Amino acid sequence: MRITDYFNRGEFVVTAEVGPPKGIHIEGVLEEAKEYLSGITAVNVTDNQSSVMRLGSLATCKALKDEGLNPIFQLTCRDRNRIGLQSDILSAAMLGIDNILCLTGDHTKMGDHPQAKPVFDLDSVSLLHTVCQLEKGVDLGGNELVGEPPKFAKGAVVSPCSDSVDAQLAKMERKVAAGADYFQTQAVFEPEKFIRFMEKAKQFGKPVQVGIIIPKSAGMAKFMNANVAGIHVPDEMIEELKADKEKTKAGITGVEIAARIIKECKPYCQGVHIMALGWEAKVPELLKLAGI
Repeated sequence: MRITDYFNRGEFVVTAEVGPPKGIHIEGVLEEAKEYLSGITAVNVTDNQSSVMRLGSLATCKALKDEGLNPIFQLTCRDRNRIGLQSDILSAAMLGIDNILCLTGDHTKMGDHPQAKPVFDLDSVSLLHTVCQLEKGVDLGGNELVGEPPKFAKGAVVSPCSDSVDAQLAKMERKVAAGADYFQTQAVFEPEKFIRFMEKAKQFGKPVQVGIIIPKSAGMAKFMNANVAGIHVPDEMIEELKADKEKTKAGITGVEIAARIIKECKPYCQGVHIMALGWEAKVPELLKLAGI
């Protein structure tokens, strides 16, 4: 079911992210998803996240769908040209997957195959346009599709806590013009910045899900500050993670921080997107603590 239907009903949409395994044995991913994520709206499946080669997003989406979950197919431009991208979009529709998140993708030099040649024939904006063209029954070459065209809930990403808010708003505007139906944000650790961004972003009239990462440790927070654009974990949160190492190691502190962020941001957005990074088992506890 398209998640835009939930947004249109005024529901607060909850999604979470899973990463396919580096291999063909997917049973563990499916079992965790069924146990901990079956009560949420939809499940994102990453597409070779951080340029690390894994099992494909599309195959994993199909496996999740067969288990009764509602998958969101994350599709990056890094590894495919426009022929391959269009083919995978049509394949998703044929398999009954009707939620898509369009991403440019991390550069190959960041991953485990740094010698791999990146493609980037399209970017996230032109990929959104491509999906819209296919929905009209025409491919990028101007050729008509056979039969009924696909229909997707088309998602995009924005970084509300970036240093350049105006640049992010401009990107968001371009993505809306290209056909984005909804947005998921980069991880938010500074609710006040998110709220200020949303006051300006509401002009676009598109639902936004606040992105949430459960911080696992002070070291993880420092790493994100140093290496992930658009994310800043405040010093006071890092000190909170340092204060009780056993509590932090158990995930209690991280869940408390994440729940607090959700509570502060919830009045200003239409949903939450949780990037659990292996802590899917903590998603139900997090949502309960956040009052969702």
